[in-house]
Amino acid sequence: MFAVNFKPYIWSFNSIMQNSFFRFFILITIVTTTVYTTIAQNKFQPYRLIKTIKIHDSFGWDYLTADDDKRHLFVSHGVKLLVVNMDLDTVIDEVQETNGIHGIALNYNLSKGFTSNGRANSISVFNLYNFHLFDTIAIDGKNPDAILYDKFSNKIFTFNGKSKDVTVIDPLSMRMDETIDLKSKPEFAVTNNVGNIFVNMEDKNEIIQIDSKEKKITGSWSIAPGKSPSGLAIDTANKLLFSVCENNLLVISNYRDNKVVTTFPIGGRPDAVVFDPITKIIYSSNGEGNVTIIQQEAADKYTLLQTLITQKGCRTMMIDKRTKKIYLPAAKFEEGKRRIIPNSFEILVYGNQ
Repeated sequence: MFAVNFKPYIWSFNSIMQNSFFRFFILITIVTTTVYTTIAQNKFQPYRLIKTIKIHDSFGWDYLTADDDKRHLFVSHGVKLLVVNMDLDTVIDEVQETNGIHGIALNYNLSKGFTSNGRANSISVFNLYNFHLFDTIAIDGKNPDAILYDKFSNKIFTFNGKSKDVTVIDPLSMRMDETIDLKSKPEFAVTNNVGNIFVNMEDKNEIIQIDSKEKKITGSWSIAPGKSPSGLAIDTANKLLFSVCENNLLVISNYRDNKVVTTFPIGGRPDAVVFDPITKIIYSSNGEGNVTIIQQEAADKYTLLQTLITQKGCRTMMIDKRTKKIYLPAAKFEEGKRRIIPNSFEILVYGNQ
């Protein structure tokens, strides 16, 4: 049988490894390969339109909320709530009796969803599994707009534009708990889920901080040079808030220090903003017809990745955290008017995979 003596080869390999130059060369090769592999994996791919979900009606819209685990996207749609399967990108159900619906909040522990109904001054409560309506709660607040569930206090908060206050609701009893007077017009709100809620105040160009357990205002700060803030997102790791403002600015503020960190230019007529804590990417949906996509390099450093051209009126959105798809409600409008062309409502889906 033919035999091979491996000893010379082993000796040669050991000799090479004992040489400091070759050890350095191998180390550099490994590090370089790792770095380039990481860069390749994290390289941003531009977004493009991949699907249009036709609805064929003429109602308006506002906020969207995603249930990533059950793969459901909830889309406010005038007088009803649309339920979209995010894997199939198809409308699978709807919740009625949500007149003037603005926002959607989800309580997974109770398997309940809550909608803020601006025209009806009410909250609709529905089942997250079969989408059946549990109940409708009449509230004292006028024109409830943004709505959120805070798991720290286990309460639902609605932010009421016309009465300039906050309605606190107990999701167990489904009754009003308390009212917090804001004395100015609230827009979107977020929670850090450790006791603090933050609200953009549209007419004062500031952020108000609320203690969710004590249900009282505990602080506020100016977000100048930002004006008329609407959408709000949170980065809990860096204690940052992202406010999109009417004067085409994203204002980044630190909620621990209560001060503005920096600003970044965005498109016109923004209304929603999303921060992805995994990719560190910020998305601002702008009603002029684009999404500004921004990379967070550091807490005070941001770079533009893409200005995604969408459709005029696409001012609100949601991101599927699993696939990174962007969902934007849209409709066609009569020339020079805000009236929707009949049966033109649709949901635009953008992807970068």
